Amino acid sequence: MTLNCAILDDYQQIALSMADWRALDGKVRVESFADPTGTGAQAQQRLRDYDIIVAMRERTVFDAALLEQLPKLKLLITTGMHNASIDTEAAARLGIIVAGTGGVVGPAAEIAWALLMALVRHIPAEAANFRASGERWQLSVGRGLAGKTLGVVGLGKLGKLVAGYGRAFGMEVAGWSRSNTPERSAALGIGFSPSLDDLLSRSDVVSLHLTLTPETAGIIGARELGLMKKDALLINTSRGPLVDEPALIAALEGGKIGGAGLDVFDREPLPADHPFRGLANVVATPHLGYVTEETYRVFYRDALEDISAWLAGNPVRQLNTTEKARR
Repeated sequence: MTLNCAILDDYQQIALSMADWRALDGKVRVESFADPTGTGAQAQQRLRDYDIIVAMRERTVFDAALLEQLPKLKLLITTGMHNASIDTEAAARLGIIVAGTGGVVGPAAEIAWALLMALVRHIPAEAANFRASGERWQLSVGRGLAGKTLGVVGLGKLGKLVAGYGRAFGMEVAGWSRSNTPERSAALGIGFSPSLDDLLSRSDVVSLHLTLTPETAGIIGARELGLMKKDALLINTSRGPLVDEPALIAALEGGKIGGAGLDVFDREPLPADHPFRGLANVVATPHLGYVTEETYRVFYRDALEDISAWLAGNPVRQLNTTEKARR
């Protein structure tokens, strides 16, 4: 019997070229979807006939309610080794194996720096004017980064990379996390902030690199934004809900901070009428942090390996424990 596999959110329609899916010929029929999967009944309707699903990061919510409506699903693969949008316990209860893949760290840090450079040098507006052959050759006066203070919130793999970029650009770099110590900061060659409030108030640029958890959701709200310098920039390439979105919109509209570089949002894809789309002091990208050829080759290579190993009865990179897997 041939099984059915759905690859979700293949926006660029390249998933089938990123790995040699011919290895599954005769065993699994693979289909990719280029549009968002949706939620609720829409997701159930699309996915109910699939035995295997490959989900792209956290774009689709696989909660208990949806999983219970997918009777054929046996193997659910997420790109990466963590996905807060999958109820792994519900999957285990239903006999659905959840597996992950490897990834590439660097690209998400690189896009944080790209957003910062675009903000300080007004690149989107200048590039648009250049292409439009506008009457004015130059529109803006940018700001340099050397000598400015970069505050890095979260000092995991991504935060450490961004801190290194700041040092390379001649910035004064300070870091904060709940587990940070003066000794760890010294080992990284950066300054130590004893509190998030201290970091926010002293930084010209604040870059967020935290995992989204119940404790970190909304960690940057109206009070925290009020501590930042009036011309300070906020960069968020981690997860949208780390920041209170209405508070950020109000701060940007009211000129309480200088601007924001955003790659993540509370709701994705972002609605067409969302305020972020119209704010001149926002540079935003559609969650491109991990969207590189190098990353996708790892994602889909490992997804293919996950499927092959599962078919052979030896699942790899399993993220949950099932008492009895579906057959």
